[in-house]
Amino acid sequence: MTTTQLITRKLFIDGGWTDGHTQETIEVVNPATEETIAEVPQAGPADIDTAVSAARRAFDEGPWPRMKPAERGRILSAMADELTRRRDELVELNIAEAGSTRMLADILQVGTPIDHFRDLVERVLPQFAFEEPVPPIVGNGIGQGLVVREAYGVAALITAFNFPFLLNLAKVGPALAAGCTAVLKSSPYTPLEALVLGEVAEAAGLPPGALNIVTGDIAAGERLTQHPDVDLVSFTGSDAVGRKVYAQAADSVKKVVLELGGKSANIILEDADLDKVMESVLAGIITHAGQGCALLTRILVHESLHDELVARIVGILGFISVGDPSDPATVMGPLIRDVQRRRVEALIASGVEDGAEIAFGGARPAHLERGFYLEPTLFVGADNGMRIAQEEFFGPVGVVIPFKDDADAVRIANDSRYGLAGGVWSVDPVRAAAVARQLRTGMVVINGGGGGLNPASPFGGYKQSGIGREFGEFGLAEYLQHKALQWPIG
Repeated sequence: MTTTQLITRKLFIDGGWTDGHTQETIEVVNPATEETIAEVPQAGPADIDTAVSAARRAFDEGPWPRMKPAERGRILSAMADELTRRRDELVELNIAEAGSTRMLADILQVGTPIDHFRDLVERVLPQFAFEEPVPPIVGNGIGQGLVVREAYGVAALITAFNFPFLLNLAKVGPALAAGCTAVLKSSPYTPLEALVLGEVAEAAGLPPGALNIVTGDIAAGERLTQHPDVDLVSFTGSDAVGRKVYAQAADSVKKVVLELGGKSANIILEDADLDKVMESVLAGIITHAGQGCALLTRILVHESLHDELVARIVGILGFISVGDPSDPATVMGPLIRDVQRRRVEALIASGVEDGAEIAFGGARPAHLERGFYLEPTLFVGADNGMRIAQEEFFGPVGVVIPFKDDADAVRIANDSRYGLAGGVWSVDPVRAAAVARQLRTGMVVINGGGGGLNPASPFGGYKQSGIGREFGEFGLAEYLQHKALQWPIG
């Protein structure tokens, strides 16, 4: 199926495809070519209300929340099969609308989310304790009880542009597995992979209204977060927008799950093996052109290794191929839009103004006339108090900062309003773990970790990196609330 065949210019609401109430559309632009590749509806307030009403009705009256977990699991398993069947199509869509390189699209953007979705359906859901007895209590008679974990209700799911398919499934999967009904609103930059989920839901026999998909801008998202019939909001995006979502949901006291930004530190202790460190350091700069909230963009290195590490990074960055993401030989593709590129360029300029030095990059590639490209960029001579060390670039920029000892490294790493991820490198894993335990962050990779994103590990941040967790049983638990049942014995 081609991209033009996929786009129906319709919204997926109450189990079917429907025209929006407005005549407005959103252009979907390929960031590598700057060409419009599709148009989708701009959902208006009436469209959001219709979608929420369908989800509300499906939750209050429909079969989905009343099914046993195993029954929901069978339908979700059918969705997983359909996603696997359409994997190649999803890879091409991701390259076209998100600008991912082919390898990144195949493995992390599409393959990993499908694997996580299957893990949720096949491992987590069958063994999850939706009901659990509590110990009897003796007082005024003898009492017995049960804790019941029930679906939270109607969930508004709002996702970002950088890893659209992964983020969509990371929310849709646990929300549906819990028995919630949902309205998914993807980024207006990357709506195509979200629309595929509507077709997948149809093919798998998901009950009408259990999953609704709308496309729209910030106004559509605000309508969702403020809607009185929405019980829970799960949002992935910047911390600035996350704070607004939190405030908008407060009037009706909705539960809010936030997965926000990061400025994560990669700590390289003086005994680290630089040969092994390099892949991690480079990935923090060039993966998806730096558009990843958990990328390790602050490179904290012991002062004795500083010059050698910088020389190695600069030497390799010169060989990074930047260009057409559909070409398997390309290592780094474009940023999502020109407005994002200009934001990154402005932050780079602030680093120079503050006294940091560009060791490599900092400009637009001269050989690429079209596309929202930027060279991979490395800063040295930076202080952790500078904007470039405190603000999230969301672009291909790394900042090298030296430290004196382990305590100094921990202090610098924790001197951030964010706390999403981190890394520690040492030939002594016990020492590395001791440093990792001191970091105020939701995830730390020691000596490069292994196996990729583990579906059984919680993903989420401390401080202004968010509230709540995603993946596995931790993600499922966010869409459930607890009810206590108590009765007398005898």
